[in-house]
Amino acid sequence: MSTQFKNQKYINVETFRKNGEGVKIPVWFVEDSGSFFVWTEANSWKVRRIRNNGKIKIAPSTASGEPISEWVEAHATADASPDALEHVTKIMKKKYGLSFAGFRLSGKLRKANYTAIRIQLDKKNHA
Repeated sequence: MSTQFKNQKYINVETFRKNGEGVKIPVWFVEDSGSFFVWTEANSWKVRRIRNNGKIKIAPSTASGEPISEWVEAHATADASPDALEHVTKIMKKKYGLSFAGFRLSGKLRKANYTAIRIQLDKKNHA
């Protein structure tokens, strides 16, 4: 993994609309086995854009989305399988603790469905 993401709490993910326009959003993330993972609502616009076009850009960021390092190209896939959700939930709990638990509880109360997004940096971005 690129060292610019080490010890960061947020990444800004730029997904792309069908017309090529980029949409940026800060998210919590975890790193595991050479990939980044994001846990998000399955019907969110970012998931819809990723399913349409997995090419994305990411940068470490503040909670408000202000990039704190350079953007890198990556590829994302969404996986709502029980195994993927269980794995990402486990590693998100470990990193974010009670904050993640509260986020999950609010989703359960709203009966939200979730998906895991797996992000892999393009080969030229590995450092």
